[in-house]
Amino acid sequence: MKGKTIKVDYLARVEGEGGIYIRMKDGRVADVKVNIFEPPRFFEAFLRGRSYAEVPDITARICGICPVAYQMSSCNAIEQALGVTVGGALRDLRRILYCGEWIESHALHIYFLHAPDFLGFEDALQMAKDHGEIVQRGLKLKKIGNELMTAVGGREIHPINVRVGGFYSVPAKSDLAVFVDRLKWARDAAVETIRWVAKFPFPDFEQEYEYVALRHPDEYAIHEGRIVSSRGVDISVHEFERHFCEEHVPHSNALHSYVGDHRAYAVGPLARYNLNFGQLTSLCRKEAKAAGLGPVCNNPFQSIIVRAVETLYACEEALRLINRYEPPAEPAVEVVPRAASGAGASEAPRGMLYHRYKLGDKGLVVDARIVPPTAQNLRTMESDLRAYVEKHKRLSDSKLTWQCEQAVRNYDPCISCATHAIRVQLERN
Repeated sequence: MKGKTIKVDYLARVEGEGGIYIRMKDGRVADVKVNIFEPPRFFEAFLRGRSYAEVPDITARICGICPVAYQMSSCNAIEQALGVTVGGALRDLRRILYCGEWIESHALHIYFLHAPDFLGFEDALQMAKDHGEIVQRGLKLKKIGNELMTAVGGREIHPINVRVGGFYSVPAKSDLAVFVDRLKWARDAAVETIRWVAKFPFPDFEQEYEYVALRHPDEYAIHEGRIVSSRGVDISVHEFERHFCEEHVPHSNALHSYVGDHRAYAVGPLARYNLNFGQLTSLCRKEAKAAGLGPVCNNPFQSIIVRAVETLYACEEALRLINRYEPPAEPAVEVVPRAASGAGASEAPRGMLYHRYKLGDKGLVVDARIVPPTAQNLRTMESDLRAYVEKHKRLSDSKLTWQCEQAVRNYDPCISCATHAIRVQLERN
């Protein structure tokens, strides 16, 4: 159809501002762009000259949904630079805090940002009219994650209790014990969430991805580990920049990441699941199988099921760590500033988040680099859109546009982190 253009001015239910442009010529996809027009915020630049101790609080402000990820990656990087090891109960507390963020962020995405796509609603408010009890379950699940973040981090948005070397203060055993019954309810709610989303109508679409995630020998990686990929990458975090690069593209204020010989790659729940399936709990693996998943899932639309499985994992892991928690003697280990460089990474809900810092002899930041998960996924998002439109180009313009929007929401993109809706433009020539 010549001269056919479809526009969606703003895609709701994502964080940040961007657009999608798709042009078809002679029945084939000629061009795909995920345009990121939100102004860059230059966090790396204004970190320069600030004390290493300020970095976790500053970087937390990059995102209100996953501030813990920014705090943990920055702490990991600076602690690696300064030769600091945080272990024992302090490490457990960091993992509990991160579990709280996974619970609240995954619940937000599943129930309020992504489920409306599958059920044909414009937003969760409309969905609540027909699925009120389900929406209430999502709200309660998210609230438990927020409360857990407050108990450990001091508040649920931009926590204020995290510091390089540990925490400013640590909770009493009783402060965390009150979460046992709440997390047991959340665990059951997560199981029900998996069973609910497993019934959604998923488009017939699979891709061969190069998945990238952290891997830890003893646990499902969240806070630390080696960087591995489904195509054989297996490196320490400080080797990241030897293998992974970023480049400017004309249509985006966010950098595009690639690995090796300019290969697109994917980070996030699907990457973690595919690379570390065996380290999920037995209950997680059982529910994933019952939901129709195997150890490998290559349908990005089914990422909503994987997020529900990870929510279950976070509930179980938080329970395990709280049950063994004994407050440490000190809230933090000693940190002595010096001139040094270090890199750190952790698994934000949306995928691996890399930080690298160079410090001067007084511990002031000389240089910083932050590679957020959404920027790492942008090339893969474009690849998904191209392949999806090629396969489903006979759909009506309205349905194809809707599903292109959904294909982007599969990644739960945080565009603000990478640089508040996405505009979609589809041209048929």
